[in-house]
This record gives sequence, structure tokens and C-alpha cells, in this order.
Amino acid sequence: MAKKRPQTKARRPQLTDGELPVVGAREPCPCGSGRRYKACHGRAAAQATTELVQRPFEGLPGECDWVALRELVPAATVELTLKDGLPEGVPSVTLATVLPMAWPALRRDDGSVLLGLQNDTASGDLSRDLADTLQRALTARPGTPVQGRRAPADGPRLQDLLDPEGAFRPEVHAGFEFWVPDPENATPEVTASLERANAAAIPTVRLQGVDSAYWCETPEKNHLRWVMPHEEERLLDALARLHAAGRSSLGEGTRLVGSFRAHGLTVPVWDLPSEVTAQDIEKPAAEFAERLAEALATDAPLSADERRARGGLTNRQVTLS
Repeated sequence: MAKKRPQTKARRPQLTDGELPVVGAREPCPCGSGRRYKACHGRAAAQATTELVQRPFEGLPGECDWVALRELVPAATVELTLKDGLPEGVPSVTLATVLPMAWPALRRDDGSVLLGLQNDTASGDLSRDLADTLQRALTARPGTPVQGRRAPADGPRLQDLLDPEGAFRPEVHAGFEFWVPDPENATPEVTASLERANAAAIPTVRLQGVDSAYWCETPEKNHLRWVMPHEEERLLDALARLHAAGRSSLGEGTRLVGSFRAHGLTVPVWDLPSEVTAQDIEKPAAEFAERLAEALATDAPLSADERRARGGLTNRQVTLS
């Protein structure tokens, strides 16, 4: 066999990461390495946009409520405060659980912005995707929706855009009338769309006496879903101590049945009798919060009964995200 002719390597100009143009995955990397883009600089870019961020809302005011509105609450809105203030021509920015047609965002005719929370995202960092959508909504033409896209790997996150001292006060709605400025005078098509959406919404109420706890009504029984900020293992230990001692319920006919995992936080769930309303559960929830604080402060090893209770609670965990 003939010997392969040695290849001469011409010296190519090297580009910095910031100068690299976007090319196809199979094209030569523009940095001059001689490798395909996907095996060179494209590898880091892909990893940056797909790596899962376990707690995307960490550091934001109301992290637990962000999780609740993303995963548990059908219809709710929150007024957002931007770190640098509102741009000219944008009277308000409102976070909404979901928007018509599952739009990621909407710039209304008056210039105000609605940002949808319950949407599929292209990367593993929900905060970065939402920040990218928000930035594009702020400059969109009034009266137009904003479509989703993969956010730039070096783009800002919500933590970079929102005021860290801004209040986060969710307003839970019975339906989706907040979609339109004047629902009473909406067109028949819009009215029919609202009726369909409202019919599918589970009645939900945010408790006032404790943080990030949401009562909801279902046909067979009611539930309390309580998003908690505590580290998971420590919280499960505390819940197990209370459960083993018969102190984990919220009153007669109620019981702690398990928990969700969502965006790095744990969400204990209680079954409630169908006649128990959100108002009925306010006082029991506040009393449970006091018992939980005591259990969280205990460092003693779990007893045999507490370990069994913890095993049962762990087996009844469901991961939402």
C-alpha cells in the first residue's frame, strides 16, 4: 500500500469564544481547530443550554410560590418588579400561570407584558429561558405574542432581571378572565375559549396564614399542597418524627399522604374531607407550622418508628420536575 502523504498544517487564525460565529453542527469549527463545530466549541454551548438547573428559582423572592405557580396552580398572576425599572412604553409586567394558546409571553395593545410560566422550555435552565422570553416581550410590537426559542447560553437569568427586594404576591383567580382586558365585551370566539379553559381549572385558594400553601378542590376530596423551602432530607426527617407521633395531620379526617418534588423543593400533600374549605384549614395549618419548626430543630437520630414513617413518606414521593 502506498504511504499516506503527510499533511501540512497551515497556521490558522485563532478566534476567541466571543468572536465565534454560529455554524452548523457538522461544519468545521470557525475557531480553526479543524474539528467539526459539534465536537469543538459547539459541545460546550450545547452542554450549557441542556444542563439541568435543579432549583431555577433559587434566590428569587417567593421561590416557593414560583414553584407552586409553575406546577400546581391553574390560574394566577403576579406583578413583577424589574431591577432596572420598567422600560418606556411598558406600563406593567405580569407573570401568569398560563396564557392563551400556551404563548410564552404576550405584549398587549397598551404595551403591558404578560409572561407565561407553564410552558415547555428549550434548555435545562427554566430561569434563563423565561428571562430570554421576558426581554424579547419588552421590545415586541404591542398586540403581538412572543414565541419560544432556545435562550443563548450566556443570556441573563430571571435573577439578573428582577428586583431581589421586589414583593412576590400571587393573586389566585377562579378563571382566566385576566387573559383579556374586557372579558364582558369579548368576541364569541374568545368567550368560548375562556369557558373551555375555566371549565378545566381546579378551584384553588392560597392560604393567608402560612407561606406557599394551596388548598384545592377535586371531585372526590380536597387537598392541601404546601411548597416548603427546607432541605429535602431534613424536611423528611421532621415530617417522619411528626407522622410517627401522630401529629402530622391537619385535623379530623385529614392525613399527610406523601409529597411532590418540584424544581429542587419538596411539596407535602394532605388529603382533606370534601367539606373542609380553605378557610377551615387556616388555623390547623398555622398550628402544624409550629410543630414542624420544632421537629426541624431536633437533631436526635430517628427512632425505629420514625425510620419506618420516613420510609413510607419517601415511597410516596412523586417527582414533577
